[in-house]
Amino acid sequence: MSEQLTLARPYAEALFQLATEHKELDKWSDMLALMATAAADTRLITLSQDPRLARARFTQLFLDICGRALNSDGENLVRLLQENRRITLLPEIAHQFEKLKADAQGRVDAEVVSAFEVEPAQMKSISEALKKKLSREINLTSRVDKSLVGGVIIRAGDLVIDGSVRGRLRALANYLNR
Repeated sequence: MSEQLTLARPYAEALFQLATEHKELDKWSDMLALMATAAADTRLITLSQDPRLARARFTQLFLDICGRALNSDGENLVRLLQENRRITLLPEIAHQFEKLKADAQGRVDAEVVSAFEVEPAQMKSISEALKKKLSREINLTSRVDKSLVGGVIIRAGDLVIDGSVRGRLRALANYLNR
């Protein structure tokens, strides 16, 4: 995973710079989302690695799947990635691009993971606290993970706040095992 992240980062940064210069951040978000979805399809992954299928033929197939949603720069990206056998990096490129876009727009995606459903008032309170702490607009989502037993884990960018019972038990075990 870290290798994919490392390989995808220069592509995402270059695309972000290109999209910013041309004022096409949303257009590139849409194109990358489409390309990432196609590149994550197991059938296409298998085809991309099939030595019997010429790279140019696969590239054309991929471009046909994307249809007219790609501009010429998007098509060139597909050609470049396929030529370098890196088409499978598209989901990570799209993910990193979205992180760069959110950062530039002063937004951060955050997630609350809880053992039980989080009340709307609690979500609002968490969102306001994160907004104050991070000085950014917060896009907050939640999900339930029964294995936490109780408490919550909050993830916002690189910030992780583990207030779960499972996390506290793990910390206690580590302390006792010293």
